[in-house]
Amino acid sequence: MERLRIAARWLAGFAFIAVGVMHFVDTAFFEHIVPPFLPAARWLVWISGVAEILGGLGLLIPQVRRAAGIGLLLLLVAVFPANLYMAIDEVMPITGPVPVWTLWARLPFQLVFAAWVWWVALYRPDGDPAA
Repeated sequence: MERLRIAARWLAGFAFIAVGVMHFVDTAFFEHIVPPFLPAARWLVWISGVAEILGGLGLLIPQVRRAAGIGLLLLLVAVFPANLYMAIDEVMPITGPVPVWTLWARLPFQLVFAAWVWWVALYRPDGDPAA
């Protein structure tokens, strides 16, 4: 089971890094889904991109893994309004329309992502502080 957890940790780390980089490569895509009541959409996209990159890197470094996990969980909570905004207002990605149900399906997956981060960064089997 520990091998699976290590593989899942690396996958999560690289996934967060990749998505974080995309915040800079295709800023317009992410700006488009920032709820209009939030100010400075571009800055919020860049800040969340940096947070994803640092969090992803942090998952791979044992000394900061726990802090990275907490940070990523907070980030998932912070970006949830963008996912909710997309679903409620049926905001389509700028890449093209998608079925509306997929916008709603994203919402519960945020819990899956949070559980994944918790498992690879915060869960400590048998109370092992080094896990």
